[in-house]
Parts: sequence; structure tokens; C-alpha cells
Amino acid sequence: MDTSYPREDHLPTPAHKREQSSTTRISLPPRDHLVWSIFNTIYMNFCCLGFVALAFSVKARDRKVAGDVEAARHFSSKARCYNALATAGSVVLPLLLAALVITGVIHLSKLAHESVGFFTYQFSGSDDEDK
Repeated sequence: MDTSYPREDHLPTPAHKREQSSTTRISLPPRDHLVWSIFNTIYMNFCCLGFVALAFSVKARDRKVAGDVEAARHFSSKARCYNALATAGSVVLPLLLAALVITGVIHLSKLAHESVGFFTYQFSGSDDEDK
């Protein structure tokens, strides 16, 4: 059962055209995600996942040029997964770090504001303690 979309063979035909036409399905070549891999390798290289994605992208392109579509799909799928992991890690981790820094600064400012009375020393004019 083929579940690829769009399904052209199940489209209703208009009432005035009832000609039988043979539909040829042209399989699109797999995408190699090479540009995305290069971007992840150069700009957002999280744990070298961008470099691994680049290696799989080059393998997918080589297999596509050689005519091995199934191997190209396999390597393309791996490149897409590594690219997604590298992009997610490079976006989520700085956001998480920024959130931790902001909450730490807020906590420390509240702590410093509450402990101001403990660390202040009053230089008042009461000389009763000196005598």
C-alpha cells in the first residue's frame, strides 16, 4: 500500500472527460540536505553533529549521482536526523543557559535585597554603649 501524497490516482475526474490515461508516477530523487549540513557544520556545530550530518549528506549525494536511490534515501534520512538534532541542540541549549542565568540573577537580587538589613551597620549618635 502506497501512502505517499498527493494521490493523483484517486482524484475524481470531471464528468465531461472520461478518457483513460495512464498515469506514470515519477519518483522524486531524495534530498541530500547538503546546504543545511554545511550551515550546521560552520555555524552551529553542536557536539560535531553538523559534521556527521555533512558526511551523510555527501554520501547521499554520491549515491544519488550513482543512481542508487534506496541508499541515497537512507543516507538522506540520517543526514536529516543529525541536522535536526544539531539545530535543536544549538537552539535549545543557549536558550536554556540564558533562562538559567536570568533566574539566577533574579534569585540573587532577591536574596541581596532581603539581606540588606543584616549587613548594614548603623552609625547612629547613641553614646550609651560607649560608656
